[in-house]
Amino acid sequence: MSALMERLRKELADALTPARDIAAKAESEKRDLTDDERTKVTEAVKTANGIKARIDQAKADNDLTKQLGDLGDGIAFEPREKNNQPTDGLWTPGKGETIGQAFVKSNQYKGLLAEAHGGTFGKNQRVHSAPFGAKALVTGLSDTSAGALVQNDYRGLQVGLEAFQRPLTIRDLITNGNTTSDAIEYVRVTSTTNNAAPVPEATSAAAPTAPSGAGALVLATGGGYKPESGLALQKVSTTVKTIAHWIPATKRALADAGQVRTLIDQFLRYGLEEELEDQIVNGDGTGENFEGLTTVSGTQSQAYDSDILTTLRKAKTKVRTVGRSIATAYVMNPADWEKVDLLQDNEARYYFGGPAREGQPTVWGLPVVESEAVPEGAPWVGAWRKAVIWDREQISIQATDSHADYFIRNLVAILGEMRAGFGVIQPNAFVEIDLTP
Repeated sequence: MSALMERLRKELADALTPARDIAAKAESEKRDLTDDERTKVTEAVKTANGIKARIDQAKADNDLTKQLGDLGDGIAFEPREKNNQPTDGLWTPGKGETIGQAFVKSNQYKGLLAEAHGGTFGKNQRVHSAPFGAKALVTGLSDTSAGALVQNDYRGLQVGLEAFQRPLTIRDLITNGNTTSDAIEYVRVTSTTNNAAPVPEATSAAAPTAPSGAGALVLATGGGYKPESGLALQKVSTTVKTIAHWIPATKRALADAGQVRTLIDQFLRYGLEEELEDQIVNGDGTGENFEGLTTVSGTQSQAYDSDILTTLRKAKTKVRTVGRSIATAYVMNPADWEKVDLLQDNEARYYFGGPAREGQPTVWGLPVVESEAVPEGAPWVGAWRKAVIWDREQISIQATDSHADYFIRNLVAILGEMRAGFGVIQPNAFVEIDLTP
């Protein structure tokens, strides 16, 4: 065991021992914890959770170091059957594997390394990788799909880019699908009419007076006519959009698997997902932009009413009564959630647990998802599964020095690209909320 692991385990024991003693004392005295004891135990558990996360990261780093040591000079020649590389050239990542880890294990990257001499690229050596794709980046629910790529704790080498990044969460709420076409046609439900009613049995084979119009409820004597209901449907067409960006790197950095993985996971992949989330909410439907939620016709709105909590509750009711749907989450700007989180009663007690609260934020029984893609003062609530992202071309990574004067400057362009479409199946299942008094 490394000195770091020993030290972390000792810190963990030191943090938990006082909390254990407090709990044991209360149990032996057959009483509940006092407020002071509860505070101490809560703080100890928080400290222990932080140390446990550091232990897990240290284990992951140790594993990574061992793997690199085991690979040695043969890193460019790992057999195809060992790295999940199918014949179609698209990577199927394993559990816990990020897109950056997948790329540095891929045949495309290893082919580049095979061309390097002594682990580095020559000054005038040409560099160009075959495209590398990872299956189902956009579909994020399966361990064999993007669920294997989106992890709470990223393993491997890290850089300090997290301070400039926001958590991406909206995509977890919506329906994820796939398409093999550049154009998508789907049916949008614009309204429903429910005329269901008890109907008497027919007493005559003769045709009595029939209902006078579509949906009319006319219980003609002896007729047994059933009332007609209906759905108003609209055929909507949308096209697949391309989201892409690239970054420059030196040939020396390209030969460093750790740096390449970090650049892909912490910058390229993140940038694509950030723009995808912005498009889902704010795309204006023009040019290469999605028709985002704020642009779709037929969504509902909820004006400010009395206070923040009342307004949020009334919006949830609209999803149920007008949208005839079950709301699944609130999505709001972090500044708006801060206002809700800091609400207090007349005795200065926090409604939502205060700073000691742990776990997923909720309000009115629904999870709260914070997203900077949502403007401050204008959160949304809705049945989020009635919005769909269609994945056309999963994220692909490609490296080349055939850009501008990069060949003579020993620079390489690393490109990240994805293609997807977005649509809202039932607009009135979503309510935009105005929190401005």
